[in-house]
Amino acid sequence: MAKQKTISKEVPLAEITLRKYERPASLSDRELIRKICLSIGLLQPGDSRDVIVDVFHVLVKSKKAQEQLTSDEICHLVIEERKNLKLPMLGIASSNIRRQLKRLKDLLIVEKRLNAYRITEHSHLVDLFEEKIEKFLLPAIISRVKEYLKKIEETQK
Repeated sequence: MAKQKTISKEVPLAEITLRKYERPASLSDRELIRKICLSIGLLQPGDSRDVIVDVFHVLVKSKKAQEQLTSDEICHLVIEERKNLKLPMLGIASSNIRRQLKRLKDLLIVEKRLNAYRITEHSHLVDLFEEKIEKFLLPAIISRVKEYLKKIEETQK
């Protein structure tokens, strides 16, 4: 049998998933955060591993008081929140909390300053979405996809 060639793993420079759900109704804060996470691809539909929701929720609540939190403080608050809501203690390892923080940082929603995290510049979330995702990340991704589309059209001539 012929040995199969190893294909290099493609690493995207940037990526985003966007989903549209029904209009927000009378949902709890956590459920609103969950819909946001689903809408911007931080959470997959039907995924039970939803600690990203609690990490994001803790940071959103800390924004109101203009607080910055260390990853250990976030971990502690996430555990408290999951206990209060009687949710399973899944994904609460500090290494996983840091991984979720990195995902939020990669989307430019969260920033790290002096070893502590906060919603970027304590900004309004809608402003962050417009400024960082809608006006910065999305156009760059769309532009690159168009480059690939044009290139394939050129090769077909």
